[in-house]
Amino acid sequence: MGSSFPVIRHSMSEPLKSRHLLLDFVKVAFLLTDTHSKILYANRFSEHLFGYTREEMEGQRLRLLFFEEDLKFFLPNIVYLAIYKGGFEGDGLLRQRDGKGIFVHLSATSFQEEGETFLTFSFQEIQRLKRLEREKIEWKHWASLGMMVEEIAHQVRNPIASIGGYLQRLKKVSSPSSRGETYLDRILQETKRLEEIVRRMEELVKMPRPNFQKERVLEIVERVVQEVSQTEKARALSIRLEEGTLAGEEFFYVDRALIHRALARILANSIESVHQVKGTRERKKITISVASHEEAIEIVVSDRGEGIAKRDLGHIFEPFFSTKPGQIGLGLTFVKKVVEEHGGNIWVKSRRRRGTEVRITIPKDRRRPIRRQWVSPEAQNPLTPL
Repeated sequence: MGSSFPVIRHSMSEPLKSRHLLLDFVKVAFLLTDTHSKILYANRFSEHLFGYTREEMEGQRLRLLFFEEDLKFFLPNIVYLAIYKGGFEGDGLLRQRDGKGIFVHLSATSFQEEGETFLTFSFQEIQRLKRLEREKIEWKHWASLGMMVEEIAHQVRNPIASIGGYLQRLKKVSSPSSRGETYLDRILQETKRLEEIVRRMEELVKMPRPNFQKERVLEIVERVVQEVSQTEKARALSIRLEEGTLAGEEFFYVDRALIHRALARILANSIESVHQVKGTRERKKITISVASHEEAIEIVVSDRGEGIAKRDLGHIFEPFFSTKPGQIGLGLTFVKKVVEEHGGNIWVKSRRRRGTEVRITIPKDRRRPIRRQWVSPEAQNPLTPL
């Protein structure tokens, strides 16, 4: 195909600079490489985007801008598609000079000049645009609840603290009757409950974006189980973990803290439900099963507790919905939001007085296939003739 680029061999960067100064004024990072991905030219905006000077980039391999985990599949796939399939266009996380990641829209293509093949790469920063788009969507969904939480936190928290403080003083300086003591204790309990409502609402609305890291599945699940097992043994309740089809070293990409809290909430609901029923030792048992599927990890928490009425099942994820007196009704709302932020799904099956099963699936790897597997066997060596 024809091209306006000059005929350049290994010293092609200098002629390109002199004939294409316009590239230095384009607010898009632009790199030119040979078929071995050696950088032959970098425009000025690429310095701004990646933090390297053009002298530091020119002569280096393009791998300089990719994270280690993307050198096996992602970069070779891009080179293969650029050379043999008309090009590549998509989003990716690249590495800046200081080691930080930057989310870019990457376009790659190739051209030939006097029998030699060259590759062009352009990068546009979209991290900020993605963030603004995401925040706009989230704002529409959580705006009314978020404003309410902010107002409650500001207007209610201080009065609640004052009430609690004065009640404690009142109990110390006075000698109320037995009934009066009961009233004071009840007021103090309700004050603490209001504080907990505010805290849980803030937790839901201000939940941070997940920080995805590679985590061992069983390590997270086992930690949640260990936290409650010792306490529940004294109450004659057993928690059994079944690994199922899960390999011992199975991993997934999740926010460890958020998944831990979500599983703890599910388990807490099961424990409460089990303790509400009177029955044999067999009913005082909770089972957590973990299974590995092709693209996802499945975690199921099942019990033989009180269960949920059929008419209530459709409302259990709604904020503040609860059939139990004194409960806030934000636990499953929080769990659902965590699961969805991870690209997963959650289902609940339950029968009154028969028990409940909560099933969640979490993708093992949210990265696109081009970042974790070959698009074609030939992509392992893009320079191999087809």
